[in-house]
Amino acid sequence: MRVRFWGTRGSMPVALTAADVRDKLAQALVAADGRRFESFGAAYDFAQQELPFTLTHTFGGHSSCVELETGSNEYFVCDMGSGARPFGAHVLARQGGRPATVNVFMSHVHWDHIMGFPFFGPAYVPGTTIRIHGCHDILEQALRLQQAPPCFPVPFDQLAAKIEFVKLVPGETYAGGSVSVTPKIQRHSGDSYGYRFEAGGKVLIYSTDSEHKLENRGEAEAFVAFFRDADLVVFDAMYSLAEVASVKADWGHSSNIVGVELCQMAGVKHLVLFHHEPSSDDAAIEAVLRDTRRLEELTRGARSLRVSAAYDGLEIDL
Repeated sequence: MRVRFWGTRGSMPVALTAADVRDKLAQALVAADGRRFESFGAAYDFAQQELPFTLTHTFGGHSSCVELETGSNEYFVCDMGSGARPFGAHVLARQGGRPATVNVFMSHVHWDHIMGFPFFGPAYVPGTTIRIHGCHDILEQALRLQQAPPCFPVPFDQLAAKIEFVKLVPGETYAGGSVSVTPKIQRHSGDSYGYRFEAGGKVLIYSTDSEHKLENRGEAEAFVAFFRDADLVVFDAMYSLAEVASVKADWGHSSNIVGVELCQMAGVKHLVLFHHEPSSDDAAIEAVLRDTRRLEELTRGARSLRVSAAYDGLEIDL
């Protein structure tokens, strides 16, 4: 299984500003320390091998969209945030004119998680099949509403693809081809649902827009069971622990600290921090990642937990 991140921001997409680009460029020039590069390739190698991630990359970017590549001829993707636009371009390029079947699993229908669907290229291609899975009764209504006048020029009914809505029940496991999936309700305004995907002996947990009250022992144990022995957990770490416990309590999001604790208890192999706060720049997210890795080292038991921060374009093979 390969997990590919097309959108990793929370609440809204965030682009680098001109000031951000100038800052990265200036820092890169300082790091080059007067070196001369005889070719673009030499400069590229220097940037790739010697400059830190925060100068050569960005954490993004687009709002939530995460693909699961299972070896099947069908596509599997979680959420249709603005990352759905580049994901759609990827599907069209890969298909080379052949019709595609895309399975979408929706955590919930807040705008940052559905805003990319009107720009999802395969939806405009005849012969494409799109199955949109979710636990919300209002799933179809929400997707139709954002394309209704005056919000968007192309009504939902004018999309050329065959679009099906599949209602899932939390706690029940569904098998589709090479993949089985189990949804779980999460604490979030209007409810959110996490997904446990199993394919080829590997387990992926997609758990975003979920607030965890660890003092509620039963709830914590239920999530530990849901995460149990996962190879990868994509986890909502939008806020700091202090924010979750004070000014942003009950806002429906979690922290990096809670993510480490739950994953350690569940025996997870790899935790990926996700749904980054839109006001956090690359340096701030890098600092959170650094602190999270240090926390994991200090609290590590018999088994280590790998910790990463998601960014647009990240690929992880399980």
